[in-house]
Amino acid sequence: MPSPITHVLYLRLILLCYPIVVQTGAHSADQVTLTTDPAFTFTTSNTGPATPTVTTDSISSSHGIPHLHLKSKSPHCAHMSRLVDSEDCIGALDGKGPKNILVTGGLGFVGSHLVDSLLQHGHNVTVVDNLSTGNLSNLDHWSSHANLHIIIDDVENRNFHTSLPDLHQIYHLASPASPKHYQSHPIKTIQTNVLGTSNMLDLSKRLDARIVLASTSEVYGSPTEHPQTETYWGNVNPVGPRSCYDEAKRLAEAMALAYENELNISVGIARIFNTYGPRMRPDDGRVVSNFVVQALRGNPMTIYGSGNQTRSFQYVSDLIEGLKKLMASNVTGPINIGNPQEISIHQLSVTIAEILNISSSSVREFYPLPVDDPPRRRPSIGKAKELLDWSPKIKVREGLGATIDYFRKSLHLPNRS
Repeated sequence: MPSPITHVLYLRLILLCYPIVVQTGAHSADQVTLTTDPAFTFTTSNTGPATPTVTTDSISSSHGIPHLHLKSKSPHCAHMSRLVDSEDCIGALDGKGPKNILVTGGLGFVGSHLVDSLLQHGHNVTVVDNLSTGNLSNLDHWSSHANLHIIIDDVENRNFHTSLPDLHQIYHLASPASPKHYQSHPIKTIQTNVLGTSNMLDLSKRLDARIVLASTSEVYGSPTEHPQTETYWGNVNPVGPRSCYDEAKRLAEAMALAYENELNISVGIARIFNTYGPRMRPDDGRVVSNFVVQALRGNPMTIYGSGNQTRSFQYVSDLIEGLKKLMASNVTGPINIGNPQEISIHQLSVTIAEILNISSSSVREFYPLPVDDPPRRRPSIGKAKELLDWSPKIKVREGLGATIDYFRKSLHLPNRS
C-alpha cells in the first residue's frame, strides 16, 4: 500500500501543468490538501459537491494512477472566448438539445479535439484519462467551463462509473496509439483495449448509450490488399512487436460486435488511419511529429527504410467530423476513417522541407525499417461516403502548415521558413 507521501508526490507529478501547492497537516498525515489554480477543483470519486480536499484513504489507484476528478466551476460562456465566438456558445446545440457524453482518452491528441467540438456545440462532456499520453494542458482553454468534467483514472477501473451522469453517448478513444508508446507498455496497452473496452461496453449497456469505438488501420497489419476495404481480414503478425496493439484492437472490435449482437447495444466502429495536427506530442515517435520537430530544430529528418513506403494522412478536424457522423448514425461498421490520398514518406519529408523553405536533400538520415512496419497504407472510404456522407476536406499541405505553426509556437522554436 503506497504511503501518504507517495500519494503526495504522485499527485504533484501528474498535476505539474497547473500551479499547485501540496500541504500535509502536521497532525494528520493521511490528509492532503491541494491548492490549485482556481480554474479547476479536485474531488475524489465520492459523489457530492466538489471539494479541494483529497484524502489518501479515498483515492483509488490502479497501476499507480490516483483517481481524481477535475470539475470546472464557472457556467459563463465568456470563459470560452479564446476558442469560440459567443454565437457558437449560445446557438450551436443540435435539434435535440445538449447530451451527456463520455470521452475516454479525452486529454489526448485526438480526444481533446473531439471534446472541443462537443463543448462548442453545447454538450455536457465527461473525460476519463489516465494521463499516460494525454495532457491536462490540451483542455486548458476550457478550464472554467461548467460543462466539462475530467476524471483522472484508468478505463480498466469501474470506480468512476458511479460518478457519471446518465450518458447518451460514449466515445471510447482511450489507448496509446503510437508504436513508440504502445511497444513500451505492451501489457498496459492490451489491458486498456480489452478490459477497458469491456468496461465501456458494459457501461453502454447499463445506460443505454450509443458507443463509438476508436479502432485502427493497424487491424489490417501489413496489407496484401490495396487500398484496404473494411471486408479485408488483414495480415497481422500475432506475436510481433506491434501485436499488443494490433491484436488488442482486433479483439476490441470483436467484443463490440458481440455486445451488439447478444445484448443489443448500439455500436459504431471507426478504423482510424494516420492522423496528424496540433496537440500531437513532439516525442510520440510518429512520422509527422518527428519530421516537423526535427526540421524546426535544424536537425536531419529521420527516415526508416528507403522512404518509399506510403501512408495516408488525415488532418485531425476531418477525423473528428467522421467520428461525430458515425455517432449520429445507426451504422455499426467497421468504417474506415482516413484520407485516401497516398503519399510516400520520402515525399512527406520533401513537402515539409518545402513549407519550411529548407533543402530536403541535405536534411535526411536513413535507418533500418522497424519490424512489421507496413509498406503501404491507404483506406478505401466508399462506405464512409455512402453511409456517413463523410470524406476528408483538408489537403495534406494545408494541414502540415497548421501543424508546423503549432509546434513552432508550443516548443518556442524559431521561424525557419
